[in-house]
Order: sequence, then C-alpha cells, then structure tokens
Amino acid sequence: MKYKHVFFDLDRTLYDFDTSTRMTFLELYEKFRMKENGVSSFDDFLNLYKTNNYDLWAQYREGKIRKKFLNVERFHVTLLHFGINDRAFAGRFAADYIRLSPQNKALFPNVHRILEYLRQKYILHIITNGFEEVQRVKIDTNNLNTYFTTITTSEEAGAKKPNEKIFLYAFQKAAARPHESIMIGDDHEVDILGARRAGMDQILFSPEGPVTSSSTFTVQDLLEIETIL
Repeated sequence: MKYKHVFFDLDRTLYDFDTSTRMTFLELYEKFRMKENGVSSFDDFLNLYKTNNYDLWAQYREGKIRKKFLNVERFHVTLLHFGINDRAFAGRFAADYIRLSPQNKALFPNVHRILEYLRQKYILHIITNGFEEVQRVKIDTNNLNTYFTTITTSEEAGAKKPNEKIFLYAFQKAAARPHESIMIGDDHEVDILGARRAGMDQILFSPEGPVTSSSTFTVQDLLEIETIL
C-alpha cells in the first residue's frame, strides 16, 4: 500500500463552510435587526462579507494582519458599505458569529461514509488554517473527532497553509513521512500546491464541477476517493 496517512483540510472539504456561514448570517441578520439598520438585502450583505472575508484572510495567511483585527474588520468594512460606521457593533456581530457558526451541523454529503471507509485502511489527520477554538467546536459538533489521530491547526503550528512549515509540523506530530502521505483539500493554492511543496500527493475536492488542476487526483464527490485509496 503506497499511503499510510491521509490528511484532510476541514473547511470546504469536510465541513460545508458556506452553508454554515449562511445559516449563521440569517440568524444574526434577524437578531441585530439589520433590515431596520439599513441593510435591506440579505444576499448583498452576505456576498459582500464573503468578498471582504476572502481578501482579509489572504492578508492573514501572509502574516500582514492579526487574528483579532481580522475577526472584526471583515464585518466592519462590510457594514461601512451600508452606512453603519460602528466598530463596537461590528465587534458584537463578530463575537456572535464566532460563537454560533461552529455549532452548525454542516457537513458535505457522504463525509461520515468516506471517513468510516478510510479509517479501516489509513491513519487520518486534519490540517486546518482555521482558528483553534472554532475548529475544535466544528469537529466535536459534527462528530468527526473519533476519526482523526491528529488535528493540526495553523495557530498551533505557527504557520498557515500553503507554508511548508505547517505540513512539516503535522508530519512530525503524526509520525508520518511525506512520501507515504496524501492531502485532500478544496483549495488549489493552499492545499494542493502547499502539499506538493511538502512532498505529498494530493486530491483536489471540487464539488462545483470539473476544474483544471495539477493535483495528483481530482474528485467532485468525496465517495470518489474510494476509487483512489
């Protein structure tokens, strides 16, 4: 058997991050009376947040901004667009989002089925850039903790994917070697290229449809992994 260790990304690979975000935003849109505060379109609000969040996370991965700033700024700049210039308000929104979102049960289809299959043959691990306290809650809430031998977060490792350091840290923690390991993730730059630089094979998970990728393998449904591993 070529592989002994299978490493998974968490958000947008096992955990349906976008569905979870929408669920939480719907709850907070009502709680904070956003329509009465001038945010008339929920979808515009959510879509603008996603754009701002993506841009700020890119800066966070590169070490340009800190976690505490990111947490509030992504909401603050979004609210500014709708004429709400109140950083304290953005902070309250951010705190509730961080508290509520990881409590959602929001897995992609067939997650438990593929993990049950894989753990009979391989040692399973997680490598995630998500915040330590948030990711642990997601894993526990969605009953994923029994499958994984190690969980490596970027905060613990002191480096974020695609930085090779987080992969090397995860190898050491897992007592794994790159050539006997494979990485499964949804982000070509962060998961696939990062894993390749660390010496691992990769599986790109692309549920939205076929994409051009230089990954070792590509799947649209997690159950397709059974044909590879």
